[in-house]
Parts: sequence; structure tokens; C-alpha cells
Amino acid sequence: MKIRIKSIITEMILLIFGAFIILPFVWMIASSFKTNSEIFSSNFSFFSKAFTFNNYQQVLPKFNFIRYFFNSILYSVLITLITIYTSAISGFVLSKYSFRGKNIVFYGILFTMMIPGVVTIIPRYSIMKIFGWLDSFKGLVVPSLFTAFGIFLMKQSCSVIPDDMLDAARIDGVGEFYLFNHIVFPQLHNAVVSLGIFQFLWAWDDYLWPYLITRSDSKQLLAVGLKLFNGRYSTDYAGLFAATSLAILPVIIVYLIFQKRFIAGVSSASIKG
Repeated sequence: MKIRIKSIITEMILLIFGAFIILPFVWMIASSFKTNSEIFSSNFSFFSKAFTFNNYQQVLPKFNFIRYFFNSILYSVLITLITIYTSAISGFVLSKYSFRGKNIVFYGILFTMMIPGVVTIIPRYSIMKIFGWLDSFKGLVVPSLFTAFGIFLMKQSCSVIPDDMLDAARIDGVGEFYLFNHIVFPQLHNAVVSLGIFQFLWAWDDYLWPYLITRSDSKQLLAVGLKLFNGRYSTDYAGLFAATSLAILPVIIVYLIFQKRFIAGVSSASIKG
């Protein structure tokens, strides 16, 4: 009985915190059907009294939404796929191979997770300028090909794969790349989905780096393009809310499809340290 009461209290607390987290998103979506005058009205109402789709109809004429949306999809998917593979193969090497300095390399990777990303902005920008990669997809993608969190997650997931299985494959004459691609990588599906969701979210929401690198309108990303709703003297909040509501759809869809594997992947990373 006591356990049941504790469970109910815990669930109630989680529901309350969840409601506080979701409330701003619900308010944003509800406000996307309002006019700017209603948003700033002193008579506050959560939902629109004069329901309108005009804000969504004006998204395309106001800025190149389709182009920015496609660029963001390409950028996020490309970075996600590359980092999944580089993290998986790096985690496999750090987990299943023995070589001098392995622990130093691994702890060095973990140490980079403690460094705020903004600290490396200027060095990364300087390197991209030297390479001549400003205002290019190479400048956007290449600095994000490796992620310390992904390597850590994959190393933990590779640790639970039996060494006997790998040794048996090697005895049968299997090469190391074939061993990784056809035996190890398929067993990392939960961790792959977890890292994929994390990386897709980070890439999709990334603003500062694309803002610094891209100059051409044809290469602009959606997160940066949304700033076009900010005028010199005022902001079209109704239009901004509508465009942002459309922008978060891919994130919601990805999470809803892979949520079970996402939870399983995060849990598997804590099985073995």
C-alpha cells in the first residue's frame, strides 16, 4: 500500500513538471492562430477568440520557408548519419581494442564534454576561414562530424557485446571492418536511435554556428531564417509562432516514432561503466 501511494505521488509530481514544460509549447501553438493585436491585448485569453489560419498562409510569402526547411532537413540528417557511424566505430575501438594510451584518449574525449561549445566558436570559425569553407555546407557539417557524447554512449553500448562472439568471428577469418559493420553495429540499434534523436535535435535547433557560417540565402537554415520575423521596430509574433510551430513538427515526429528505442538506448548506456 505504501509503495502504491509513493508511486501515485511520484507520478503526480512528474505530471505537474511535465505540464509546466509543455505549457509554453501549447501556448505558442495556440497563439499562432491569433492576431498580433490579440496577442498583445490586455484581455488575456489562452486560446484565440477570433480563430484564424492567416498566419500559416503568410509563412511562405514572408520568407523562403521551403528552402530553409529543406536545408535544415539536409543538414540535420547528414550530421546525424555521419556522427552515428563515427561515434559507433570510435566507441567500438575504445571498448574492444587494447592499445597504449587508450584511457588517456577516452578521458580526453570526456573532458571535451565539460568545455562549453561557445568557447570553441572562434577557433572553429578561424579554421573554416583558413580553409575557405565559409558560407558552405562543408563549413557547416565538418566541425560536427564527431561528438564526445556519441562516442561515450557507443562505448558503453559496445561494452556489453561478448568478446567471445567477436573472437569467434575473427577465428573464422572475418575482417575488422566486416566484423564491425555486420556483427557489432546491428547490435547497437537502441543506442543508434538514442544518439540519432539527440543529434537530430541538436542539429535542427542549432542557431549560432549556422548564423556565423552561412551568408547566402540559398544556404540558410530554418532556425536562422526565423529571425526574419524580427523587424527593426517590431516583431511579427503571430507569424513567428506559426513558422516555429511548423518548424518543430519534424522533431515531434522523429521522437514519437523512435521513443521506445530512445529510452532503451539511454538505459543500455548505463548497464556497464
